[in-house]
Parts: sequence; C-alpha cells; structure tokens
Amino acid sequence: MIPFADLLWVAWYAAVAAAVVAVVGLVLLHALRGRSMAVQLAVVGVATVLATVSGIVVITLMMYLDAHDRSVALAVVIAAGTVAMGVSVLLGRRLVAANRMLVDAVRADPYRPPEGRLPAELAELARELDAAYGRLAAAHEREQALEASRRELVAWVSHDLRTPLAGMRAMAEALEDEVVSDPETVRAYHGRIRQEIDRLTGMVDDLFELSRIHAGALRLYRRRVGLDDLVAEAVEGTEPLARAKGVQLNGRAREGLPLEVDAAELGRALRNLVVNAIRHTPSDGTVEVVGGVEDGMACVTVSDACGGIPEDDLPRVFDVAFRGETARTPGGGGAGLGLAIARGIVEAHAGKIGVTNAETGCRFMIRLPLAP
Repeated sequence: MIPFADLLWVAWYAAVAAAVVAVVGLVLLHALRGRSMAVQLAVVGVATVLATVSGIVVITLMMYLDAHDRSVALAVVIAAGTVAMGVSVLLGRRLVAANRMLVDAVRADPYRPPEGRLPAELAELARELDAAYGRLAAAHEREQALEASRRELVAWVSHDLRTPLAGMRAMAEALEDEVVSDPETVRAYHGRIRQEIDRLTGMVDDLFELSRIHAGALRLYRRRVGLDDLVAEAVEGTEPLARAKGVQLNGRAREGLPLEVDAAELGRALRNLVVNAIRHTPSDGTVEVVGGVEDGMACVTVSDACGGIPEDDLPRVFDVAFRGETARTPGGGGAGLGLAIARGIVEAHAGKIGVTNAETGCRFMIRLPLAP
C-alpha cells in the first residue's frame, strides 16, 4: 500500500503538470476567441488529453513503473483522449451547423424560424428572434398605417383649408373693390368671414391637439371629478347644437362615481362624441348620453340615430382623417380629427373607446378606471 504522504506528492505533481497544460490551453483559447466554436472545442479536447497524459506520466515516473506498464497506461489514456477529442470535434461541428442554420434564417427575407432541431440555448435564441421579428413587423405595419393616415390627413386638410380660404378671399375682394356696398350685404359678408375664421381656428386647434397626442406631449392635470358632472357639462355644452337641428338630447349618469382625470381634456373627448352623434342624427331623432359602471369601470355611452356604420368601416372610425361615406367626424367638413382626438385623450387616461352598431344607429362607448 502506498503511503499517504507519497499519494499527496503524486497528486501535487500531477496537479502542477495539469495546471501547466491548462494555462497553455487558456492562452490558446484567448488567442482563438474569435475563431469558430469547433476550433475552440478542439483546443479544449486536446488540453484535456494532454493534462491527463501529463498526470499519467508524472504518476508512472514517481511510482517507478517499468516501461511496459507505463506504455500500457499511456496507450489507454491516449485512446480515451482520442475518442474524447473526436466527440469534441463532432460536438463543435454540430454547434457550427446549428449556428449556420440560425444565421441563414436571420438573413432570410422575411425571417423564418429554423426548421432543424437546435440545441436548447440556440433554440431559445431562435424563439426570441422570432418574437423580436414579430414585434418589428407589427411596428412596421403601425408605422405604415400612421404614414398613410398622415398623407390622408394632409390631403383632407389641404382640401378643407382651400375651400374656406377661397371663399374668404372672394368676399374680401368684393368688399375691397366695393362690388357690394349695401350695409346688409356687407354685414353678411363680415359675418361669413368671421364664421370661416372660427372654423379654421377650430381646425388648427384640432391639429395642434392631435400633434400633441401623437408626440406623447399631452399633459394631463388630473383631479377628482364626478362622472355625472362630466356628462352634465357635455350635454349642456352641446344642447344649443341639438336644439338648432331639432335633435332631442338626453343625458343621465349615476351619481357618486369618482374619476381621477383631466376634466378639460376628457370633457373635450366626450363633447366630440356628442357633437358627432348630433350631426349625424336626423332632426326628429334622439341622442342618449348615459354614464354608469360596467365590469368595475366607469362607462359612458353615446347613442345616436344615424342608421349605423358599414361593418367594414367600424375598425377605422377613430383613424385620423377617416370620414367614411357619411363623414362621421365632428365639424361638418372639418379635417376629420374629432374622433381621433377623442381616442387619443381616452387612451391617455388609460381608458378604452369603441363603437358598435345599435338598433337605430351607433353606440360609442368610453371606459375609464374608477378613482380609488
């Protein structure tokens, strides 16, 4: 039996020999860190075999084995090391092939997940890449839709600005050239010019509001208000328009429902919906504004008697500059921003807005979180 002290010396010299080989291997790995993974695995395999061989050599020398026993031990170690190196090379080739498969998938246009079986880490990377490409595709689609809506908005605004400007120019030239001189006609022209200026001012305000919403610069000054107060103010502010058109406007809301909102901005969104409903309801129709609670959230519905919206147009009602066949935006020839602004304001309050067809018309719905 070998004395314990001799075993310690054997272990010490074997560890020193293996450490020397390991240091050399680490230096090689550092130098080859930019090379293929198969090359690095081959270096690891060679270093492992050499470390084992050096340990066996130290042991055989210290134990004074004869040449035959030393040759047998070295042959066994070298054979095992050769197999280990072969396995390392095969593993490296497999990793390289899997990596090449992943690179080809990334370079493909459009990206397609690799069809072959990948190691767990590369498979996870492929799934993450698939999800990232999905997010990029969705963002690209949103960008294209936004760009299309912007082009459409520019076209609508150009048209809607040109018409009142041409009218005001004609009336101003008539007044300047004294083509009209009787006081009544002059007063009527002045009134028309003032109306067109007010209309253009409203369009500019809407454009500014929408630009703030799209830029994320809409600042909300929240305070606690009651849902019934918001509904009452919206009905009161649009009552003259309903009366002038002969539309019956009814509003009611459950009392005691607190909201933490910007009353001015949210009131504007609600008025846009009510004005939109009044403008598209016949003179003998009714517009209902109802506030309550549904599924733990404050809910305001604006129902009109417009006859409904084509099902294909419902998803686009709140898009910028969308008008559809019946110009479903407040302003009667405006830039088509009222409903888009309403959606932006509601979503800025962490709420949701939608529209569905009802029996006699449409039902617009706003959902908002209740204040604690």
